[in-house]
Amino acid sequence: MVFRVASALLGLLAVPVLAYQTAFTVPPVSSPLNASFTPLGALNVLSATKFTTLVHPAFPNYGVRVKKSNFCDGTIASYTGYIDIEARHLFFYFFESRSDPETDDVIFWTNGGPACSSAIGLFMELGPCRIRDADEGPVYHAESWNSNANIFFVDQPIGAGFSYADYGEYVSTTEEAAKDMAAFVAIFFAHFTKFQGRPFHLSGESYAGRLLPVYAATIYDQNPYLVAAGLAPINVSSVMIGNGMTDAPKTVAGWYEMQCTPASTMPVQSIENCVDMKKKLPRCMKWLKESCQDIFDSINCAAAMGFCMQSFIYPYILLGRDPYDISRLCPGSPDCSDVLEAPIVEYLNRADIQSMLGVDPSRSTFAACAYDVVDAFGGLQGDVMHGSTEYVAGLLERGVRVLIYAGSYDYICSWVSNEAWTLELEWSGHDEFAGQPLRAWVVDGERAGLTRSAGPLTFATIDGGGHMAPYERPKQSLEMVQRWLAYEEL
Repeated sequence: MVFRVASALLGLLAVPVLAYQTAFTVPPVSSPLNASFTPLGALNVLSATKFTTLVHPAFPNYGVRVKKSNFCDGTIASYTGYIDIEARHLFFYFFESRSDPETDDVIFWTNGGPACSSAIGLFMELGPCRIRDADEGPVYHAESWNSNANIFFVDQPIGAGFSYADYGEYVSTTEEAAKDMAAFVAIFFAHFTKFQGRPFHLSGESYAGRLLPVYAATIYDQNPYLVAAGLAPINVSSVMIGNGMTDAPKTVAGWYEMQCTPASTMPVQSIENCVDMKKKLPRCMKWLKESCQDIFDSINCAAAMGFCMQSFIYPYILLGRDPYDISRLCPGSPDCSDVLEAPIVEYLNRADIQSMLGVDPSRSTFAACAYDVVDAFGGLQGDVMHGSTEYVAGLLERGVRVLIYAGSYDYICSWVSNEAWTLELEWSGHDEFAGQPLRAWVVDGERAGLTRSAGPLTFATIDGGGHMAPYERPKQSLEMVQRWLAYEEL
């Protein structure tokens, strides 16, 4: 496999997927579900040596194990644990805000893949510390997103990071995985009541462009069930997607634009190859639309994606350039991030660190990504080809804000492709949003990127950022998030 997003696409097989709407059975008004429930109350009562188990009668098949795991940044409280769904177990990290954990917003972060560990986001991109050397351990990270927000990092779906299943269980669609996330958030907030009513933001990158709109919609749609069960609703405030794959065909079109036009750099591909690609692009887009969007025909969709990848991905790979940063070559490996992730993988495979985190011994080998899960999502179900633009539209129509941002140098999920689908998105604010010109946004007197905004939708680029923009441009990324949380214009 060359790199993660492409491997999810390449794995498409002839197995159809049926999209369905997650439904919650609302209990009767007189439901006693919350009558005997006593919340745990405060995080500081948790033990540092053993897990405390959280349950709620409204979610009988779910539990949350959590413990203190003060590491990474000694100035704040941090916790780790598992979301238990019968025989499935999702690992998570939680860090309180450096500013005011009693009042600050709550952010949920997940990496992409699918099934790449959110420890990469934590230890390489936007967490309270970074791991540059496995023996040296955590180094304080000043531009962490918990500067003024409480933040979760979740290894999901099952199989990612330290998450595991007892008997090989798994999920293979975004809609399935969304139900687990919605239950987790409900149970956590039910026990730690200080977070109830806080603005809740779902954020992530790459394949999270497919995941997060569905997760946010599922949590939003679950609220009537929570209210009927005597629980406080979750205040789904916004979704923040970085270099996401939300609309796969638009992503494919971006592959041509990025290497054959000066969208971010001077064209990197030969004129001869670009002429050939331009001839193939209409066929690629027509085939994807007819076989993957208008009607999902798994065999033809797989054939269409194979043709498109052969036409646009493979010529790029032969250039030896980084798929996550078009401005640089990728020495020694077609996936440059392997070098950056190596210290994190080594650190999390240390027995003393796993013991401190509370990692289950049955999941003692840590890997950055679980490619069997990638194959389940891509190969068995073709999940990515269903896209999530309609979920985004549904959230916008209900007043949930959406920030689509992209590092300007990312090739695989480019700013070009993300701008394209936001401009075409069908929602009531379409005309106003599409009619806005791109304008510069500025940090400390210097241009940080370009942005367009109307109503609850904002699109932004981060100059010089790649696929993992919070890593390459930490200062600009944090400033963007802080303005977003404060309802300030970029």
